[in-house]
Amino acid sequence: MPVTTAAYATDALPDETVDAVVIGGGAAGLNGALMLARSRRSVVVIDSGAPRNAPADGVHGLLGLEGTPPAELLERGREEVRRYGGLVVAGEVTSAVPAAPSAGGDPRFTVTLTDGRALTARRLLVATGLRDVLPDVPGLAEHWGHGVVHCPYCHGWEVRDEPIGVLAVGPASAHHALLFRQLTDDLVYFTRGTELDEDTRARFAARGVRVVDAPVEEVVKAEDGGIAGVRLADGQVVARRVLAVATTLQARAEGLEGLGLPMEDLPGGMGRRFVSGTAGVTEVPGVWVAGNATDLTAQVGASAAAGALAGAHVNADLVTADTDAALAAARRGAGRGGVRSPSAPPLPEVAR
Repeated sequence: MPVTTAAYATDALPDETVDAVVIGGGAAGLNGALMLARSRRSVVVIDSGAPRNAPADGVHGLLGLEGTPPAELLERGREEVRRYGGLVVAGEVTSAVPAAPSAGGDPRFTVTLTDGRALTARRLLVATGLRDVLPDVPGLAEHWGHGVVHCPYCHGWEVRDEPIGVLAVGPASAHHALLFRQLTDDLVYFTRGTELDEDTRARFAARGVRVVDAPVEEVVKAEDGGIAGVRLADGQVVARRVLAVATTLQARAEGLEGLGLPMEDLPGGMGRRFVSGTAGVTEVPGVWVAGNATDLTAQVGASAAAGALAGAHVNADLVTADTDAALAAARRGAGRGGVRSPSAPPLPEVAR
């Protein structure tokens, strides 16, 4: 079950067409919205309130904000977007589809929320993030984000020197184990039916990593609510306080099917992502994607940077469209014999 953030004040949806709708209120989405708002674009962030890192105690590896609770970081981000006129709406998108373009051919999209409210946007930035899919081991999911971790850079320091167990999910788990071996001298590798060649076993032995080939039955809960260990099929319990597991990473795509965004499966069962190019551009004109929805391994800092870059490119695309519309309007006026004023005329309403 996803963990949701605490309720916060939500803005009203505007009635008029906006320059951009950002789907997703995490680091990528909010930073993209910030860039757009600071460029004087009308932008609305739709935030479902279920960020991937909600169970974590703090954000790590983010210079200047090390250890900041995720909810606090997002609250700051929402305040910053609103400071420049952007809107943040609590809600979940059930449908995002192309709509009829403007008379000049500028793209339009209709975004509909679960409560039936809808709005129209010229551009979309998809920053929905991803969902971690854990292996089906009884007792594992309830410890996710605390006793069960996945990233040595996000959580490693916090679990240093603890008895750690690595639950293998595939070939990449061997390297995963060596990363966690850097953090503790007490590491057990549970193969869980995956292949482990002799060379890797020798490398583990050289680093003092114990290998357990017996099937894993369940994660045993400790009296303090944490993890006590791992119960094997023969009834033995291997005492552990922390379990590391590489999750399957699935980009959140619910409600976005109507956009026709291309997706791809990554090698080794790593997960599934939205395909994107430079600055998050996609094959669908008018749609960008940023953050974990396209870069499955990006941490908060990288996701925020990607959102900023995508937001800047969205604004640049809108600038080109606005200029094209202004030029077309000027030529139409000249064709009708209009006389140009020495002073520059106001820009036509291309976004409404």
